[in-house]
Amino acid sequence: MAMTKVYLVRHAHSVYSPEELTRPLSEKGKRDAHDVTGRLMKEKIDAVCSSPYKRAVETVEGLALHIGQEIQVVEAMRERTLSSVPVDNFQEAISMVWGDPAFSFEGGESNLTAQKRGVQGIKKIVEEYNGKNVVIGTHGNIMVLIMNHFDESYDVDFWRQLEMPDIYCLTFDDSNLHQVSKIEAQPVKKDRSL
Repeated sequence: MAMTKVYLVRHAHSVYSPEELTRPLSEKGKRDAHDVTGRLMKEKIDAVCSSPYKRAVETVEGLALHIGQEIQVVEAMRERTLSSVPVDNFQEAISMVWGDPAFSFEGGESNLTAQKRGVQGIKKIVEEYNGKNVVIGTHGNIMVLIMNHFDESYDVDFWRQLEMPDIYCLTFDDSNLHQVSKIEAQPVKKDRSL
């Protein structure tokens, strides 16, 4: 069976609003999304999927245009729902849900619930695109929960050091995670003509 590479792309910086679905990228986020396209152009990408959330779609749409593919929206790749109402302290709330995987806030998903959804989504993508290279525009928490399912060293501390955007390539042999590697940002070229 051929190896399948899944590139999980944490979305670029967005303009904060409580409306998850339509929150767009900020100006910085748009510039960084251009960098994501540059980083992934040399990876021989076959397909582009994304969370339905606008900031995730906008982060990978340049790459989809570059390879001439439509973005496949995958509901399972949306960010975990932390709570149905805004939380007072986001970092504290994240610590609570990661501290007890079965705990959830009112109207929110526990780590176990969100992880199950994300892992089922990844397994379906790996099955559908077996032997191919697939980019998925997604979000920090659900991304790390998926990675944590395969390797518990991907935890809340790993999530805290993620960047916006960030790209991790997960190489699967069938549905077994074989390797994880970070796709680094392009070094900024210095203009030496000055």
